[in-house]
Amino acid sequence: MEQNDTYHYQVMRRAIAAIDAAGDAPLPLADLAGEMNMSPAHFQRLFSTWVGVSPKRYQQYLTLGHAKTLLRDRFTTLETAHAVGLSGSGRLHDLFVRWEAMSPGDYARDAADLTIRWGWFDSPFGPALVMGTARGICGLAFAAESGPDEAMADLQARWPKAVYIEDPDALSPWATAALGMTGETRLHMIGAPFQLKVWEALLTIPSGHVTSYSEIAQAVGSPKAVRAVGTAVGRNPVSWLIPCHRALRKSGALGGYHWGLPVKRAMLAWESARADAAPRNL
Repeated sequence: MEQNDTYHYQVMRRAIAAIDAAGDAPLPLADLAGEMNMSPAHFQRLFSTWVGVSPKRYQQYLTLGHAKTLLRDRFTTLETAHAVGLSGSGRLHDLFVRWEAMSPGDYARDAADLTIRWGWFDSPFGPALVMGTARGICGLAFAAESGPDEAMADLQARWPKAVYIEDPDALSPWATAALGMTGETRLHMIGAPFQLKVWEALLTIPSGHVTSYSEIAQAVGSPKAVRAVGTAVGRNPVSWLIPCHRALRKSGALGGYHWGLPVKRAMLAWESARADAAPRNL
């Protein structure tokens, strides 16, 4: 990103964090703009351009009741999603994701002899830890709630025998596409066969929509394995790109989220805002 874009990116990340911290209490535009050291008019224009809706409208998406609205109005039945062509739109905005899975044998060896590079990057949802092999991104963690040390330890524990090298420059093109939500990135998925099936099902959920854990279980051919599906969703190593944040409980409750419920709520709000602001074909 250009220097000016990077600055705006940081401002919007701070603004989203402030809105989320306020919870269901409305945060006046003047107060929010003041925290960003901007005039209300300038901040409103910048926020609306970058997020797609006004700060006031975005705050409505962050309320706890928004998940129930999504479940009522934008529930996706995964069984039919692919048939009606939703799998393509399920990928994040205009991001094109290439998927390549590690072989079961390599997974069983805990990724022995595999070199994983890592680096920290900015995102709309706080600091993001990106890990990748020569084939693509294999790990994406958000540290706003957990902290950087815990995020690092969490991802490294998934592939304990891999060799880890700090090298953000090598990951920058993929990370910029993934976190800047434009361009192309690649995924190198490292997981057990059942986990891979669940993660692939998550990719069919359109941006701005949600589904339930039971629907995912149906989609992967294991309707009684709802608990196992929930575990697999929670073990998704590339949050946001494989959209585990779009899985909710049948009641409309958010359920769990590995990197913190405030992050999950912000992701759902972000996608809803962009979906509602997008032009509709008549």
